[in-house]
Amino acid sequence: MTAPDTNSAPGASAGGDGPAGAGPTATLAPPDKSPPVANTKKHNIRVSPAVLDAAGKDSDALLQSLHTTPAGLTQAEAEARARTAGPNEVAQERRRGWFMRLLIILRNPLVILLAALSSISFATGDARAGAVMAGMVVLSATLRFVQEARADAAAAKLKAMIHVTASVFRDGKALEMPLRDLVPGDIINLHAGDMIPGDVRVLTAKDLFVSQGTLTGESYPVEKFHDSDPKASNSPIDLKNICFMGTSVESGTATAVVVVTGVKLISAPWPARSRKKRRQPASTAA
Repeated sequence: MTAPDTNSAPGASAGGDGPAGAGPTATLAPPDKSPPVANTKKHNIRVSPAVLDAAGKDSDALLQSLHTTPAGLTQAEAEARARTAGPNEVAQERRRGWFMRLLIILRNPLVILLAALSSISFATGDARAGAVMAGMVVLSATLRFVQEARADAAAAKLKAMIHVTASVFRDGKALEMPLRDLVPGDIINLHAGDMIPGDVRVLTAKDLFVSQGTLTGESYPVEKFHDSDPKASNSPIDLKNICFMGTSVESGTATAVVVVTGVKLISAPWPARSRKKRRQPASTAA
């Protein structure tokens, strides 16, 4: 007997272009070259369409669409936009009135239990026990009401002592203004340690690194650039020329234009203030 010819089907043994039935090794699948699952993780973050539109425009086109200039807005124009866009605040804290605060205190299960026992004691003729439990209810509710009122007043005073500002160009001059006064179209300066006052598009950058841990949980800062990004990104957080509100500058300097402020999502460029634009129908806005 002669040994089988192992060289008769080279395509089968080497994984070449031979037929599928040439040998047992012809059915082996090629190695998987897909990237690891960890690298395909995407962040589910929703942003305004205006931010995505700003990322794909160059600086001149973006400033023109926002009706602003590298020298910033005028004070009059900024005040007019503030009346439309509202304050640059994500959420406004609502202080409870004294009636709602007292109602929450009285809804405590222990207070309700003592009040019920006090009522039963009065109904069964045990006025002494009922009076004692009623006094405990009044004393407990009064002490808690006073303590919460004092704590809220102290917290309000501490909050009033904290002033977070941003360097904004108004009338061609750099001014330090509270974050709540910023409007779309403002030109801002960014330095190390600054908080991003809104969703902004970077116009110029020098070694700019931004910490996005509040959004993505990443421990390392991300470098940002001023170049336009015309390609659609799989995740908005991957945009290299956009900085999001709530993040902070780790190092470097930059100038940027504010695109979106507060909780209002602007889906189209800021409208012109001319009469011709005002007469256009609302359906023209994106």
